[in-house]
Amino acid sequence: MPESADTTASALQGRPWLHAYAAGVPHDIDPVDETLVALLENAVSRYGSKTALEFFGAETSYAELGEQVSRAANALRKLGVEKGDRVALVLPNCPQHVVAFYAALRIGAIVVEHNPTYTARELRHQFEVHEAVVAIVWDKVADLVAEFPKDVAPSAIVSVRMTDALPWGKRLALRLPVPAVRERRDAMTEKPTAKGIIRWDQFAAARRLPRKWPAPALDDTALLQLTSGTTGVPKAAILSHRNLRSNAAQGRAWVPGLREGEETFYAVLPMFHAYGLTLCLTFAVSIGARIVLFPKFDVDLVVGALKKSPPTFLPGVPPIYDALSRASSRKDVDLSSIRFAISGAMSLPIPTVTRWEEATGGLLVEGYGMTETSPVALGNPIGPTRRPGTVGVPFPSTEIRVVDPDDPAVDRDLGEAGELLVRGPQVFQGYWRRPEETSAVLLEDGWLRTGDIVTVSEDGFVTVVDRVKELIITGGFNVSPSEVEQVLALHPDVEAAAVVGVTRPSGGEDVVAAVVVKQNAVFDAAGLKDFARTHLAAYKVPKRVVQVDDLPRSQIGKVLRRQVRERLTVR
Repeated sequence: MPESADTTASALQGRPWLHAYAAGVPHDIDPVDETLVALLENAVSRYGSKTALEFFGAETSYAELGEQVSRAANALRKLGVEKGDRVALVLPNCPQHVVAFYAALRIGAIVVEHNPTYTARELRHQFEVHEAVVAIVWDKVADLVAEFPKDVAPSAIVSVRMTDALPWGKRLALRLPVPAVRERRDAMTEKPTAKGIIRWDQFAAARRLPRKWPAPALDDTALLQLTSGTTGVPKAAILSHRNLRSNAAQGRAWVPGLREGEETFYAVLPMFHAYGLTLCLTFAVSIGARIVLFPKFDVDLVVGALKKSPPTFLPGVPPIYDALSRASSRKDVDLSSIRFAISGAMSLPIPTVTRWEEATGGLLVEGYGMTETSPVALGNPIGPTRRPGTVGVPFPSTEIRVVDPDDPAVDRDLGEAGELLVRGPQVFQGYWRRPEETSAVLLEDGWLRTGDIVTVSEDGFVTVVDRVKELIITGGFNVSPSEVEQVLALHPDVEAAAVVGVTRPSGGEDVVAAVVVKQNAVFDAAGLKDFARTHLAAYKVPKRVVQVDDLPRSQIGKVLRRQVRERLTVR
């Protein structure tokens, strides 16, 4: 007989998963008492001479990073940025990204991260939400942001040319005579060009921020992380310094055997994504790691970096591990330095784990999280108790419940599928200026509705079996079906469209569209994908576009995406 809901709730309150923790992992973390600003300052103090950032061979020490952050913070102050103002970052992984992130935080501003490959339409919508006063952007998209309407555009745009951070760029700066360096520093302009664009080298030449400048408080907002949330509607999740610092501390506690000041992280995940941000921007800095930055994942780039700076810690997604495992068959590719590999953002196939561990001799474990949990909430233990095929157990200081999706006050029996609720210091503060959406997912006593359907074993291991939400997760990124449908509906030949995620054998999902074409129109799958590409980032463009005669609908006319998915899967 199944246990009663009360018994189930009591069992989970007893945290049966604690026995599975690796040796030395605490049941709870100490409450954090430092902001992200203090996190960096402590790293600079403890590891000043060690390399913080490496970018195509160019190295930045922790002491240099602290100096650059102070100057950029003062530059933001000169541009009029005040505590609570939003500073938008539209950057790939590069040293300037790290500097800009911590500089904004230093003066109490709120960082808003963006995907730099987004189209003008996508970025404009996001800027309308957060109303950033300054944007620090990749030079490839600076003009795009500058063309936003006056009521959307930031007052100043700082344009970052990544090549300036390459080794020859640094050597050029070192060759400048002292008077020239002073002249460049004093030339930090407060008057943007006609388009409001300032070059990063001008911006970063400001003097240091006064030491006594007020720092943010622990419960101040640090980050607005844009997400499709649990309903498929783009929103900005509010993450405080406490949230993000707590998650970094939980990650530190979760990995036994980390050597502070000695680890090398490969930042192949984009830092504009919550997963890459926490693992490579906060957690890595908290232990004084060398962070090797890659603008995007590329097997050849990673292989080229292996000999100079062998990685010890690699956060990634399954396709990354598959690609590197295949590359390991080459004589010049040695992955044996990677002791820890953490996979997230999409399901991790067991064959991927097997191939990786054979290639490296290290461990590959899966974790679970979402933007609203900063982002990590659960993980497989780093040790023999790990259980491939599950997303592991709750992190230290994290609680879970499994409830009826239609009534979260009713707990499910052990082993019975239900919606996962999470509570812990990493759970976000709500959605920016969206109280109704916030109240729909943040329940009393701090419980967060994840929208994921899971089962929990008697010993506390969690398996994700479905999603209440209809978001599509492809390559680790969230895609809102509604957004893609709206774009396809703009095409003159489309009568109606439904977009779903279809699971691929290697894990994750493909974006697939079912479309009904108008009478007398000719169906052109390639043309529809090209059309979508002009309005959407590449990862949102459907991999397949399928013509259908009609779309299944409910009695009130709502398209039944689950039935659409079933039809397309059969195909």
